[in-house]
Amino acid sequence: MGIRGLMSFVEDHSNEFFTGLKLRDTKIVIDGYALFHRLCFTSNLELRCGGDYDSFADVVQKFFESLFACNICPYVILDGGCDISDKKLATIKDRAREKIQMAHSLSVGGSGYVCPLLIREVFIQVLIKLQVPFVQCFSEADRDIMTLANHWNCPVLSSDSDFCIFDLKTGFCPLNSFQWRNMNTVKGTRNYIPAKCFSLDAFCHHFSNMNKALLPLFAVLCGNDHINLPIVETFLSKAHLPLGATSSKGRRHHRVLGLLNWLSHFANPTEALDNVLKYLPKKDRENVKELLCCSMEEYQQSQVKLQDFFQYGTYVCPDALNLGLPEWVLVALARGQLSPFISDALVLKRTILHTQVENMQQPNAHRLSRPIRQIIYGLLLNASPHLEKTSGNVLPSRPLAFSEVERINKNIKTSIVDAVELPKDHSDLSKLTELSLRRRQMLLLETLKVKQAILGPIPASLKLPIAVSCYWLQHTESKAKLHHLQSLLLGMLVGPLITIINSPGKEELQEEGAKMLYEEFQRVKAQTRLGTRLDLDAAHVFCQWQSCLQMGLYLNQLLSTPLPEPDLTRLYNGSLVHGLCQQLLASTSVESLLSMCPEAKQLYEHLFNATRSYAPAEIFLPKSKSNSKKKRQKKPDTSCSKNRGRTTAHSKCWYEGSNRFGLLMVENLEEHSEASNVE
Repeated sequence: MGIRGLMSFVEDHSNEFFTGLKLRDTKIVIDGYALFHRLCFTSNLELRCGGDYDSFADVVQKFFESLFACNICPYVILDGGCDISDKKLATIKDRAREKIQMAHSLSVGGSGYVCPLLIREVFIQVLIKLQVPFVQCFSEADRDIMTLANHWNCPVLSSDSDFCIFDLKTGFCPLNSFQWRNMNTVKGTRNYIPAKCFSLDAFCHHFSNMNKALLPLFAVLCGNDHINLPIVETFLSKAHLPLGATSSKGRRHHRVLGLLNWLSHFANPTEALDNVLKYLPKKDRENVKELLCCSMEEYQQSQVKLQDFFQYGTYVCPDALNLGLPEWVLVALARGQLSPFISDALVLKRTILHTQVENMQQPNAHRLSRPIRQIIYGLLLNASPHLEKTSGNVLPSRPLAFSEVERINKNIKTSIVDAVELPKDHSDLSKLTELSLRRRQMLLLETLKVKQAILGPIPASLKLPIAVSCYWLQHTESKAKLHHLQSLLLGMLVGPLITIINSPGKEELQEEGAKMLYEEFQRVKAQTRLGTRLDLDAAHVFCQWQSCLQMGLYLNQLLSTPLPEPDLTRLYNGSLVHGLCQQLLASTSVESLLSMCPEAKQLYEHLFNATRSYAPAEIFLPKSKSNSKKKRQKKPDTSCSKNRGRTTAHSKCWYEGSNRFGLLMVENLEEHSEASNVE
């Protein structure tokens, strides 16, 4: 949610509306969505390369460590899926368009703010690691946050201007004045975080001691994410709202000032609403009244008691219960074990595919992962008979249809996608968890088109990413090249390297080699951040891989994790992967990089061997070979294929220069070269 112009207005009057706080020894209820966006955009993180998730995880950890040092007990509340009524759809689409423009700006060297695709999942993994209590609400969390904070009599931490409207007992602390990086100490013993707290009493006092109960009507008239009625503009144009004594600063807040001054003349919301309706045509009054009253209810207490979840682990949401969803689904959603993407697909049969910093001239990166989503949709098809009433936006003539809001060029489009019909024992969501581990794993791997045997030598934490990488390589639309694959696999070594470095009992030589390689990776990462121009083709390929990973994660979660969930905080680092990509294209070889750490080299070989059998043979060919193959379909390649021996020699020479781990492919390459050059 959010009220247009209100946050900047109250910040312009900071001395009047805010009081200073030395925050310590308290619970605090945190708006999780606002927090991870704030930390992502104000921590000097690289946003072009698809996410430096390790750096983001470090920032999140430092934030909570600051709270712990001040004896502040955080409780993080995350938004769930879209509201059942879908009344925010217009706002969601507007923001999706804005995100596309910002992603495009970042892709061509400009500025912009676009969260990396897996930022929410990384945030949740850090919360779990630090044992920070959190809950994922069934839909938007604002009312639940307000209700919990008032139950515990503690402040709310957010950046959402709606918290200036809620009647909070202990107040609202905006994130932009929450100085967690500047923790102070009182008398050398007690730490505190300097913060500011919004005073609703001071705010109402400024406007002739207006009744607090009028503020929800102000919010819906001013315009928020839930309501934007053109008919309200009729009222605003006719009412001649009083601005009061307006400073030069206040001129940009005419709407906010005018509405607040006008409303302050009324004793209660009923009187004020009747006066609003007088300005409207009689035929519209009843409908408008109903819409305004419904929207005002968004600022009332929630029926959800989150304190019960944090104390007993029980989450009861009337809206969710009325839909008749399986109990295990509701529990998994509340614990963050299923994504809001799943609840959107369940409740609305519509999902939002978030744009990344990708090549806007190519089809959006999520196209590659559509077959995975079609399996997810198939699993969700028959969740509850009550859901048929909530998903009226999908074609009635196509019962398998789901809609996806996706990027087309630099705009958005809603596409219709059919779910895959699954066998009967897979299509009953209430019994999905009863399937054996073997069958759930089989469905996951069949969806990713991967044989279980190839994952044998792979460490448990990397099985899912490697399976996803095999899926990604099999799609011709990905246009992945050898150096893209190598860079991704090298990036996956970061987590194991940290484990080696931090493991007691390792031989000094092993630990030293791991440190040297880790430091080299950090050097490559830092060099990329210094302003290297973004390779758009590489960025698009890696965005496709991330989309496949995201949907692979969601399917794995829906199947109750038949493969272990990977540590996303150490799996993909955009700056590192892009930097390695450039180095491998230039002169560096994988072997020379890994020569300093035999353990990393051995693991890389396992990862490479698992993925190579699923890659198109062309990506292992020398550049001259693959380029000539694209240009010519009929004539044989005289430069490399005059005879079999010369092809092998050429391939061997190239592999030795760029990747010794490709030598095992030479025998297969001979046969492929011979077959592909037959007229």
